[in-house]
This record gives sequence, structure tokens and C-alpha cells, in this order.
Amino acid sequence: MVNAERFIRETIDGIRTGAGDHRVVIALSGGVDSSVCAALAAKAIGKRLIPIYVDTGLMRKGETERIARMFRDLDLRIVYAQEEFISALSGIVDPEQKRKAIGERFIRVFEREAEKSGARYLLQGTIYPDRIESEGGIKSHHNVGGLPLHMEFEKIIEPLRDLYKDEVRDVAGALGLPPEIQHRMPFPGPGLAVRVIGEVTREKLDVVREANAIVEEELVDRFLPWQCFAALLGLGTGVKDGNRVHGWIISVRAVNSQDGMTACPLDIPFVVLGHLASRITDEIPSVARVVYDITPKPPATIEYE
Repeated sequence: MVNAERFIRETIDGIRTGAGDHRVVIALSGGVDSSVCAALAAKAIGKRLIPIYVDTGLMRKGETERIARMFRDLDLRIVYAQEEFISALSGIVDPEQKRKAIGERFIRVFEREAEKSGARYLLQGTIYPDRIESEGGIKSHHNVGGLPLHMEFEKIIEPLRDLYKDEVRDVAGALGLPPEIQHRMPFPGPGLAVRVIGEVTREKLDVVREANAIVEEELVDRFLPWQCFAALLGLGTGVKDGNRVHGWIISVRAVNSQDGMTACPLDIPFVVLGHLASRITDEIPSVARVVYDITPKPPATIEYE
């Protein structure tokens, strides 16, 4: 386990040395990884840090408003790039290609924002599992294997690249970050795009966004999962109002984990799952059925793509 206090001291010094006199753009998603990076970098280089949050159109329900509230005391730039990201995903089915398309769009947005301020360095919250899974061929994380070959940035700074998620949370606690950040449930960088199997469309995003919100409302406070979410698997048949319908299949996933490298599904009572299925199919008319994924990691990954 990491010695959080020593890590903080050494990392602040490392960021200060690595950044020199340059301005640095930080990709701030609001998750614990990027939030810890922002706190460390702010201590290291102060006003030369430029925090940027990108609304990709692939976010959870209310996410942008939540991030704006959480970081209202920070000079946070919010970039609305929904059209850019959704257009970049048009016609793409392969999960790896999705991640690469999203990774490139992120970089292009950050490059444009950096140019406005004369920043030449990018700081991001890459952690050790991101590198293991990208380099090991499990999946290309958008901030590692999904990065484009050509970038305008002279340097990418990754202060957390050797830490696991639980170690990052320890550092967050030592930094005095609020519990809502320290214990925030993981959300993938590519967002809801990797919770839609196949091509990403606005309709599918709207469906999975609403389903995901219902899952979090029903499970987070009651069962305290490490992560829970909804994914859209495809179309299936169902019966609504006495008529045969073709509707979306939603899979519910809820797991416990320590570092994200392994995970076990939550043993959720059937009555709760039944209520969850009823809410999703009642409140989202285009959903025909709901399933619960009980596969651990391994052999499955936590996310679907």
C-alpha cells in the first residue's frame, strides 16, 4: 500500500519539476482519479493549472451540473462538445474503435483549449489498472491505448500512473477531499458509449442514461456497491399492453471490488431486482426486458466494452 503522506509530498515536487514554468491543462472529469490529480497539481503549480471538464454527451444524468457544483470554487472550464463526440462515433460498432475515437476527440478538445492559454502540457488521471489493461490487450483505455499517435502537447504528466484505485482513495483522504469525491463510484472515461453495445445513437444514449439513473437510485445507498450501472445490450421481444413489442434489453451490473482488477457481483434480493425491472420497463417505454449480470471479473470485465 502507498504511504499517502509521502506520496503527496513527492508527487507535488514531481509535478512542480515536470511542469517547470509551463501552464498545464488537466482533464478533470470529477472522478476520484482526476480530482486527486487536480488537488496535487494545484498545490504544485497554482494558477498555472487549467482544469477542463468536457461534456461529451456521453455523461450520466445530471453529471455536468453535479461537476459544476462540486468544483464551483475552482476556475473550471466546462466545454460542451456533445455534437463533436456523438458525430465521431457515428457508424462505429467495434469497442476498441469507439475508445480510440473518443480518446482522439478528448485530445483535440484539450489541444484547442490549451492553445487559448498557451499551455503545452497535459495532466491526466491515468492509474495503474488503466495501463495494465491497455498494455495487456484487455482493452484500450481512452487515456492510454486510445490516445492518437499525433498530439500537439509536448508532455503528458500522469502522477497516479503507478497507483491502484484504492490507493488513490487513500491519497484523496489524506488530501482532505470530501467523501463524495473520495468514495465516488467509478465512471468510465468513454462514458455511456461503452454501456451501449454496438453503434452509439442519441436514442440509445437517452435510454441507457435513464436506466442508469434508476439503477443508481435503487442500489447505491441501499447496497453500497463499488460500482453499479445499466448497459443497453440490443433489441428483444416483449409484451406491453397486451401487444407484442420489440424493445431494448437492459442489463444491470452491480459489483464489489477493491482495486478494479477483480470484482464480485452483489447478491441482490430477487424482490429488489424485480422492483428494479418494473421501474425500468415502466418508466422507459422502449425497454422490453431487464437482466441482471452475475458474472465476476474475471472472466468478465466490469464494463461491457
